[in-house]
Amino acid sequence: MFQETPIFSRLVDERGDIPAQVRGEAERIRRDLDQVMRRSTGFYPSAPLDLPGPKAPSSGL
Repeated sequence: MFQETPIFSRLVDERGDIPAQVRGEAERIRRDLDQVMRRSTGFYPSAPLDLPGPKAPSSGL
């Protein structure tokens, strides 16, 4: 799992926790889309909640 580094902690202090904000917005959009799809098709099975999220880009430079 991700271990916080001093530079990451400073960035969060200065700019806010952008990854957490993005995750929150993505979840909100997913919920909104679920509602829209259910209304338009009558039935839309949402993805199971236990699926892993998107993977972080690798820094294989």
